[in-house]
Amino acid sequence: MSEPAVALAPWIAAQRTRLLSQRGHAWLLQGPSGLGQFALGMELVRAWLCDAPTAQGACGHCGSCHAIDVRTHADLCVLMPEAQMMALGWPLSEKAQADIDDKKRKPSREIRVEAMRDAVEFAQRTSARGRGKAVLVYPAEQMNHITANALLKTLEEPPGDVRFVLASEAAHQLLPTIRSRCLGHTMVWPAEADMLQWLAGQGVEPAAAAAHLRAAGGRPDDALALARSGRSPQAWAALPQGIARGDVAVLGDWTPAQAIDALQKLCHDLLVASMGASPRYFAPGDLPKPPPLGALTRWSRALAEEARTADHPFNAGLMLEALVAQARNTLHSRH
Repeated sequence: MSEPAVALAPWIAAQRTRLLSQRGHAWLLQGPSGLGQFALGMELVRAWLCDAPTAQGACGHCGSCHAIDVRTHADLCVLMPEAQMMALGWPLSEKAQADIDDKKRKPSREIRVEAMRDAVEFAQRTSARGRGKAVLVYPAEQMNHITANALLKTLEEPPGDVRFVLASEAAHQLLPTIRSRCLGHTMVWPAEADMLQWLAGQGVEPAAAAAHLRAAGGRPDDALALARSGRSPQAWAALPQGIARGDVAVLGDWTPAQAIDALQKLCHDLLVASMGASPRYFAPGDLPKPPPLGALTRWSRALAEEARTADHPFNAGLMLEALVAQARNTLHSRH
């Protein structure tokens, strides 16, 4: 199933207009997660392929726009990890879908080199609708070196009518040769008032919008995802004290990866609070007393290590219990 419709944020629309006024065959949209890289990338390719584009983007009504809306545009190639493609309703290649359906393998969490080779072959073909072709890669840092090298030659010497958008939440992980072949654009971080107004327009209550925006570290797309996940601001506010008590229930039905992300945010806020700075993800009154700095630093390193294998735990329940026990021990550390 595809995600619920989201109204285009005004800061994305403004960036789209600015980028469409510039020339270039390949863009690299870069910045932290939750700032709308994928949305902006889609707006660019919609405008490039539109039958009646304007300076502000695609018309939204022509056959090209409709084909993109229903994920069937013959001149658009979207490259994402297979798990993400399926979650967002984008079709896989017949072979990839058959392998997954036949239980030969699980959906990939990387952009597979086979998919990139298909994209390179796609770039060589003649445009079906006569408006050129577009390739969107997101998140681009999910290309391994083999996949990235498969793209490199085409990115360096593209056929005349194909354009690329690479959207990344960790552009520093991309090969320097990939970055050097793209025009770079750093995503705009919107004003808080604009983000709150946009979240309200998506049906999020004002008080909840402010709380979710704090929990997301000020990133609007992530805040909207939190609001739509069904998790309440009250539960988020209660999490630090619950973790300090060793209560696994405060994590609810979270996956290990989600739990580690929340614990990393808690660890971050305790670190900055211990140095007299303002926390970012939790209200100051929600935090327990910070333990010694050394204990927090060790906990931060341990969480970073655990994040690498969080998607493949042997037993998710046991991992959550271990994470909470580790956190509780840290929070009760003394000099």
